Amino acid sequence: MNLLRSWLAGLPGYLWSGWGALASLFLLLGAWEAVAAYYGPLVLPPPLETFARLGQLIDAGAAGPELLATARRALLGFALSVLVGSVLGLAAGVSMTASMMSRPLVTVLMGMPPIAWLVLAMLWFGASDGTPVFTVFIASFPLVFVGALQGTRTLDNQLKQVALAFRLPRRMLFFDVYLPHVVSYLFPAWITALGMSWKIVVMAELLATQDGVGAALAVSRSHLDTSATMAWIVAVVALLLVVEYLLLEPIKREVERWREVPS
Repeated sequence: MNLLRSWLAGLPGYLWSGWGALASLFLLLGAWEAVAAYYGPLVLPPPLETFARLGQLIDAGAAGPELLATARRALLGFALSVLVGSVLGLAAGVSMTASMMSRPLVTVLMGMPPIAWLVLAMLWFGASDGTPVFTVFIASFPLVFVGALQGTRTLDNQLKQVALAFRLPRRMLFFDVYLPHVVSYLFPAWITALGMSWKIVVMAELLATQDGVGAALAVSRSHLDTSATMAWIVAVVALLLVVEYLLLEPIKREVERWREVPS
């Protein structure tokens, strides 16, 4: 509860500090407008036309169900990868033997193309939610696992010995010594896995499901409707940015407050 209050209290300041991110988005919009003006709307519709088409999809009630289906699958696969990857990575990081044994397995998982997992998932789960969820999980899992493993293995032994020498309580040892260091490795892995989850779930829906943003993209492609295609892309990217910058990033800042240098 205290973490929630602190997050809500710091949210206005966090939003106010986002001018740099907004500036980069405006630069992207400017480049998009320039390319659209050069090639024409058939190849790339301009931003205003895309946003207008997205508004039409929202008003017609077509955007909500598709975005909810995509978000449900992406977040479920992401949550499973975070839970399983973090727990197993932390456990493997404690033991040098487990760390060495897991390394080739993680290399194999990271080297396996997501499309190969998708084909296997289609054979195993068919045209169900299991296909995109499993594909997201298996592709994101090694990223989270490696982050948790590195966070555990790189803990400063001297800092640990000092904490033990001063006989810090276990709660303080965990929250003030272990957790901040491990989280500094976990959060970048989580954010990377979140971005990958969105890309993979759309690809999986494009090939394996009848609903979701991926399926909607397949329909717009068959109709040669470039504006609808760009509208769906903008919608899913906006949803990703909302999850990352309004949920994960403020939590990351709160947990890593120990990094701030006192003035």
